[in-house]
Order: sequence, then C-alpha cells, then structure tokens
Amino acid sequence: MVAAGAAPGWVNGNREVKVDGSETGTETQAAAGGATRRNRLSGRALAALYLAVCTMPLGLALLAGAAPADRWELAAAALGIAALAAMAVQFVTSGRFETFSGRLGIDRIMAFHKIAARWVLLAVLLHPPLYVVPTFLDDPQRGIDRMLAYAASPRFATGGLAWLMVFLLVLAAVLRERLPARYETWRASHLLIGLAAVGLGLHHAVSVGRFSAAGPVFWYWAAVAAGVVAAVAVLYGWRWARLHGRPWRLASVTRRAGRMWELDIQPAPGTPELDYHAGQFVWMTEGSRRFPLYDHPFSIADSPRRPGISLIVKELGDFTNAIGQLRPGTPIGLDGPHGDFVLEGRAADAVVLVAGGVGIAPVMGLLRDLVARGDPRPVRLAYAAGAPDKFACRDEIAAAAGTLDLGTMLIAEEGGPGWTGETGRLDRARLELLIEGLDPARTVVMMCGPGAMVSAVADALFDIGLPMENVVYEQFDYAAASTARKDRLHAAQYASLGAALGLAALVFAFL
Repeated sequence: MVAAGAAPGWVNGNREVKVDGSETGTETQAAAGGATRRNRLSGRALAALYLAVCTMPLGLALLAGAAPADRWELAAAALGIAALAAMAVQFVTSGRFETFSGRLGIDRIMAFHKIAARWVLLAVLLHPPLYVVPTFLDDPQRGIDRMLAYAASPRFATGGLAWLMVFLLVLAAVLRERLPARYETWRASHLLIGLAAVGLGLHHAVSVGRFSAAGPVFWYWAAVAAGVVAAVAVLYGWRWARLHGRPWRLASVTRRAGRMWELDIQPAPGTPELDYHAGQFVWMTEGSRRFPLYDHPFSIADSPRRPGISLIVKELGDFTNAIGQLRPGTPIGLDGPHGDFVLEGRAADAVVLVAGGVGIAPVMGLLRDLVARGDPRPVRLAYAAGAPDKFACRDEIAAAAGTLDLGTMLIAEEGGPGWTGETGRLDRARLELLIEGLDPARTVVMMCGPGAMVSAVADALFDIGLPMENVVYEQFDYAAASTARKDRLHAAQYASLGAALGLAALVFAFL
C-alpha cells in the first residue's frame, strides 16, 4: 500500500534534492543531528571487561594461600565466586547505563542480561552439590547426608537463601508476562530480590568462603558491594533528582491512528533541550509518579532539529492504556537519550525504513530528521499494520516525498472499506521490490516492529543479500526471544561468555 491519495503499489518520488543551495550526490553517511556521541564501549570491549570482572576474584583467590582442597570442591568454589561476580554485573546490564549499553542497543543488552542470568542460575545450582561429590562417590548415602547437613546448618543459611533468591529471580523473569501483577510491582520485586541475592551471597562468601574471608578476595567483594550500592543510587537516587530538577511539560496529545497517540513534550523553563539522535528512546514518567521505578521506554518520533520531542505511544498495557487521557501541562520526567537505533555512524548510499505497528515511532523520528536535513539519498519506507485505520501519520509520510527521494510501501494485513491498496504481509517479494535499484552492500535498513515480523523480515533481507551489519532493528519486546539469524548469532556469542567462565572455573580447580 502507499500513502493516502496515491495509486496502490510502489511509489517513488524521484526528486533531486539540494542541500545548502547546491546539488549533492549520494551521501555515504547521515549528517550529525546535533547530538554529541558519548563515550560508549564496543561489544568486544564489553565482553573483555565482563570476563575480567568475573574472573578477577579467581585470580585473586590463587593469591589467598588457602589450604589444599579436592578438585571438586575447588570447582564448586570457583563457580560460586564467578557466579556472585556475574550477579553483581547484572545491575549494570539493565540497559540503563549508556556507557555499557549504548553501542549494543537495548535489544542486545537485554538479550545478554537474560542469557547471563541463566548462566548465573546454572552456576548457583551446581555450587552446593559439587562440594559433596567426593563424599558421594565414596558413599552415596553419606554424600546425601552431608548435603542435607549443609542445607540445615545455620552457618550456611545466607548461602541457602541466596540460592533461593536467584532461583526466584530467574523464575519470575521467565514468567513475567503470565504473572498477575502490574509491571511496576514486578520491577520493584525484581530489584529487591536481586539486591537480596547479591547481599546474601556476599555475606555467605566472606563468612564461610575458603578464599573470601580475608585477603584480596575480601576487598574485591567489598568493592563489588560498593559498586552495586552505587549503581542503585544512580538509578533510583541521582536519576530521581534529575527527573524533578529538569522537568518537562506535556504540550499536547494527538490521536494519530486507532489507539496510537502522539505526545508533544517541551522542556520547562530552565530545563535544557534533550541532546539526542533521531531514533533513540527515553524512559518516561509522568505527574506525581516521576520516579525511576515507574518509567517506561518510548522511542523518540522526532528530529533533534525541532524544539522538544514527540513520542508516538500505543495503548497496550497498564501505563499506556490511559495515555490519551493525559492533559496538557502534565509534568513529564525524561531519562535519556538511550539506544543505538540511529543513522549516524552508518555508512550507506541509501536508507530503507521498515515499521510494523507502533514501530512507526522511531521510524517517524528518522524520517522527520531526514526531511529536516534534506537528505539527498534514496529513502524507501515500508510500513505494515493490521488494518487500514491503524496507519499513523499517513499524510505526513506522503508529504515527505516533496522533500526526499522517497518511495513508500504501506501494507495492511487485512483490507477494509475504501481500502484499495496492498494487503497481506511484508514478504520477500515485496522486500525485493522495496530495495530494487539499490546496492544491498551500500544500503542500511532501519526496522522496528513486533518480534515475529522483525525476525522474518530480517532473515528475508539477509537472503536477498544485505549484510547483517546493514540491518539494524529494535523490538522493545524483552519477554520474547528473537529468532532472526543475527540474534541467534549474538545469543551464541553471549552464551560463549558463560562457557568461558565455566572453563575458568575448571582451570582454577586443576591448577
């Protein structure tokens, strides 16, 4: 389908665009949107840092001079030490710290967060029984009795409670969508249980640990405890102060389509403009609930060349169901910008924008910024929705062809009265039509939408010939795992970090 008023099928504006009064050829990179690029670690640097933090206590333990122990006991201790360090790291892999998550994007950092949690759970589950393996191999009944004695001993109570907290933490995360609790309630419990797990684990380590009671490992755990406290203080103390010290105001709320609303948010007097790139997102709170516990992520549907920001939000959950009822003047808290769903830094001769449903929000931000900058490159936009009345900003998309070399393809999954355009799904045939005439190796695709759509479209684009690094997408669906080949590759890379920590534990045990 195409923008309103055009014939169905594929529409290409084929316009020459001038920037600063002179003709330009094809650009190789999007111009800067005015925001500064912050110091953010690369994926390789983050992986190396993660392994260093989690294996450092094992290296320090080698200097502790503890009495010799059975290899199984050493392996158990090593798994417990590495798991405890990895548990603490989880507090900074929540997507809230731009230094750690900025280069990866929110989808990838949250995927790592979930996979790392499973590695931690596995290590924690194995930690106690490995201690009794030597006894069990000698006499199974004595091994069972020893395990039961550990569980009943007050000396190991904090370790047992930490074990239980980790199990509950991962279980609640897996069942989040099925639990009869508001998101904010689940999130508060996730934080508190996580703090309890780390706090109890640290007490267990320094009170009964073979290597942690004194010496360099003890001071490492002291630094870990300080780091966790600092992370929580930043998230829920310093950011709370910023939400109130730099308030924003809701200027207007406009229905864009069906249950989708656009919020125009402007800085209050004394609040600086947001320094962001088109396509990034913010964590938003409103009214008296301007506390980080109540914030929710929303993509910026705007260009940094315009004062303030716009958010396109769909009524989907506890918070957003009443989004259209917010009144102008409502105080708004914004934390951001975050994310790497941006054109800056991506070399390309052509830009393809793909949106599904409310995924139009960041895509509209990119399109509006391309229009504001008068970008001369070919731009193609594919927008899929469930029904014709669910397309947002159709008039604005059609008008963008007056500035850009823009081709649009709007596809409704189901037709409706008066709708004469395309129906069905954004399949491979339509994608081939979308990028017809473009060099796949020099084309960047920016896509946002439901997980199933993103996975299917991404894999189809790879099959057509686009390199993986040229297909950039976000889902904001943390509960469901993406099945796209690119995400499976990333998942394997994240799992390899857990395998590396397991190998480090084995090396520790057999040195």
